[in-house]
Amino acid sequence: MEAVSESQLPFLPHTCHRLPRALHVGLPLAAGLALRGWMLRTLFEANGDTLIYGGVAKNLLLHGRYALTTSNGEMYSTLIRLPGYPLFLALCFRLFGMENYFAVCCVQIALDLLGCVLVADFVRRVVPPAHSSRTGLATLWLAALCPFTASYTAFPLAETPTLFALALTLWSMARFRDQPGWKNALWFTFAVCWAALLRPDGALAAVTFAPALVFRLPKDKIPLAKLIRVASICVVLALLPFAAWTWRNWKTFHVVEPLAPRLATDPGEDTNPGWEHWVKSWCLDFVSTYEIYWNVPDDVLEVSKLPRRAFDTPAQYVETTALARDYNTNGYDLTPALDARFERLAEERIAAHPLRYYLWLPLGRVADMWLRPRVENLPIDLDWWVYAHHHAETRFSWFYVALNAAYLLLAVAGLRGRPRFWQAMLAYMLLRSALLLTVEAPEARYTLECFPMLFALGGVALYRFTYVVLLSVLKVKASFGSD
Repeated sequence: MEAVSESQLPFLPHTCHRLPRALHVGLPLAAGLALRGWMLRTLFEANGDTLIYGGVAKNLLLHGRYALTTSNGEMYSTLIRLPGYPLFLALCFRLFGMENYFAVCCVQIALDLLGCVLVADFVRRVVPPAHSSRTGLATLWLAALCPFTASYTAFPLAETPTLFALALTLWSMARFRDQPGWKNALWFTFAVCWAALLRPDGALAAVTFAPALVFRLPKDKIPLAKLIRVASICVVLALLPFAAWTWRNWKTFHVVEPLAPRLATDPGEDTNPGWEHWVKSWCLDFVSTYEIYWNVPDDVLEVSKLPRRAFDTPAQYVETTALARDYNTNGYDLTPALDARFERLAEERIAAHPLRYYLWLPLGRVADMWLRPRVENLPIDLDWWVYAHHHAETRFSWFYVALNAAYLLLAVAGLRGRPRFWQAMLAYMLLRSALLLTVEAPEARYTLECFPMLFALGGVALYRFTYVVLLSVLKVKASFGSD
């Protein structure tokens, strides 16, 4: 049988001119731009957390204060959000007009598509050269057409810049291994620093990828003395913004806060630990997060919307109903006395079922964040699985479940290819999942930051799969030809 070489595969030839290469890259980017443009036109909203970030940005520009404004116009300093996204918004407001959130989303679309290119180029650098262009192209298609990450470009939130920062981290890490020097080291430093300034959990990028940057670095590429000098200066540069932020928080609030409070509360605000512990003793999915957790305090607590697992005994049901009644009739104010009653109820439930509280529910919440359909940004009812209520929405949601599973399975298959830095990518996803074991109320967007790694590993698997299939087809054709 006639041998079939890789160069006979019918896509992206080895020697392609600039115009065809540009077209191959431009097609997925054009498709990605069309997808994001449609989502921007259909889904664009500016409310909730957006207005918190925007309020800080506006006060930075108008008054030079990192502060929020009350309904009666009074400003007060805050530390509930890190400065990364407010500064990004402030820059956009300065360039495109105050509170022009639509322009912010347009910038986010450009950042997201650039991030797709960076992840694709990262993959091109970490696979064998013979497969690099094709594997990078497969990765670009996966990233550009992912509706889960694309949908967040239509919302002025920190998710899209965070995804870009992670893509830049991967790209600069691979470039540094190929060409260790100041330029790539500074790009990496900027990327991990900005990721941590956008969200507190962004610090995981530095924790997992910085060791991989220098581990087993060939000694002939950079002298040890220069490596130590570069690393030391980059560490100092990365820590400077957080030193300034910590000093500002100490000077303003007299607290040591290098990132942001876990529960997004300013010093002196109630953290409601009893309520948090009680919710953590039964909350398992995003429906409970949306209908219960986000409502309290300041809105109604409806016992009818609590799942059955919130009550272990009839006595607990009676106590929970009494708590909800007292809270609702108290003007939706979760007083310390009410919070203490939630704490006693939580302690009773935890003592009766410690494994459920410390193991099964945390694992279930992480599974919910990884596996549920990522339709939180779409106009789809929370009970998407009830087919009798909405046929089309249920079918679409199950399609999203399958698509999400496809990205996960491709990433698992990509790990078998052992591309460079696969250990670091896996470590990032595992550490992020371990961090999510601690949350009270799950949201699927908390696992969104893993998608740059899923794109990279999925691109490796997708190319390997198509290569094997097409090579087999060509071998069969060659066999028939020889006969």
